[in-house]
Amino acid sequence: MTNMSTNPSYQQLPIIDLSAADRGPRARALLHAQLHSAAHDVGFFQLVGHGVSGAETAALTSAMRRFFALPEAERLAIDNVNSPHFRGYTRTGDERTGGRQDWRDQLDIGAERPARVPGPGEPAYWWLEGPNQWPAGLPELRVAALRWVERLSGVAEKLLHELLVAIGAPADFYDPVFGERAHPHLKLVRYPGGAGDGTGQGVGAHKDYGFLTLLLQDQVGGLQVQREDGRFHDVPPLPGAFVVNLGELLEVATNGYLLATNHRVVSPPSAVERFSVPFFYNPRLDARVEPLPFPHAGAAPGVTDDPANPLFAEYGFNELKGKLRAHPLVAERHHAELLSPA
Repeated sequence: MTNMSTNPSYQQLPIIDLSAADRGPRARALLHAQLHSAAHDVGFFQLVGHGVSGAETAALTSAMRRFFALPEAERLAIDNVNSPHFRGYTRTGDERTGGRQDWRDQLDIGAERPARVPGPGEPAYWWLEGPNQWPAGLPELRVAALRWVERLSGVAEKLLHELLVAIGAPADFYDPVFGERAHPHLKLVRYPGGAGDGTGQGVGAHKDYGFLTLLLQDQVGGLQVQREDGRFHDVPPLPGAFVVNLGELLEVATNGYLLATNHRVVSPPSAVERFSVPFFYNPRLDARVEPLPFPHAGAAPGVTDDPANPLFAEYGFNELKGKLRAHPLVAERHHAELLSPA
């Protein structure tokens, strides 16, 4: 399993206390200095002081565990292959990263909206808007998941505002691309242990599509972040914290000054389950991400140049690109016309 080896010489990511934003000018100034450094130098940090209670977390995680304990037939009744919007349950091994199987199963959830079928001349990314699929026998999951989306949208909005101020930009510069038509995305994920192909790939190395990701992970561990030495380093679980990483849109917006960082998950040992809940704070699908005016723009190194992973300023294209790669069964059934010829 050498290709997924661990090198845990970095014991911890930066720890950011968001509650410092409300504790007066000196505490907020220190918060901004820490945020600036974490976002510019690492692209990842642990977020505490976010205000999400243990009871709120327990309501979601207990409902999630009940979902994954359902008989497989009940989970497959909401298979995402049935959804042209990429919503629903993905069985273990059906998702791909870097062209290889991810050894996890998951439930993909977004904003509850009617199905939108793109009309003539409209961008294909409107397929990403539509209803969720919910397990019939577990109504509490829908309640807990949609509450989580709303709750973490508020946390992410506050965090984005503080981050922009931290680098000298207007706090509200990107507010117009969010609002009621924002496109948040929630995954409920289980890593069953022991990747089927023996590689240890729980999920392969990748960057996230949008602005910010807030990850709730359990105590099993397995998340790794690529640091400046080029190696992947463990992210030790920190109780009560969200692991935050910056998405590709913030790298595009700042011409590379802020980092979207590669990360991956190593499968836990056989017979050990790992649960995680990533929340993706994304703008409207039709949002064009304008360059951010900030005083450090002259020091920006430019956006990562990867021909295999082009970055788009219009958010919907960025997400659709990833969905078509990650979910080939959905893509082949519903969107064959969008796939590149072999």
